[in-house]
Amino acid sequence: MDMFMEYVWAFVIGGAFCAVGQILIDLTKLTPARILTTYVVAGVILGGVGLYQPLVDFAGGGATVPLTGFGNLLAKGVRESVDQYGILGAFMGGFKSAAVGIAAAIFFGLITAVSFKGSGSKINES
Repeated sequence: MDMFMEYVWAFVIGGAFCAVGQILIDLTKLTPARILTTYVVAGVILGGVGLYQPLVDFAGGGATVPLTGFGNLLAKGVRESVDQYGILGAFMGGFKSAAVGIAAAIFFGLITAVSFKGSGSKINES
């Protein structure tokens, strides 16, 4: 597959995940938080049974960037840790595999929060 088609498929698959989420928001009474949680759990389940990896191989970033990709990453980390450390690996594998992404999200969230002043912080500017 040439590079252009890789980008096209990443866009199509990632866009499909977003479109399904938007449809769920518009047509159901599910809150965005429940939909996001459902995406992570679906990624864990599909990754745990080995069905998500073919999608990752096909769509690349279109499958790894959405929350289902985070769930798949957790499942993959648990699977690898269980193979290496036994049942105790089930408790640390997800943390180990996702630690860099979680740390980056916290770090950049902090930098953004410190860098910008929110509109709610104005105190009577008369």
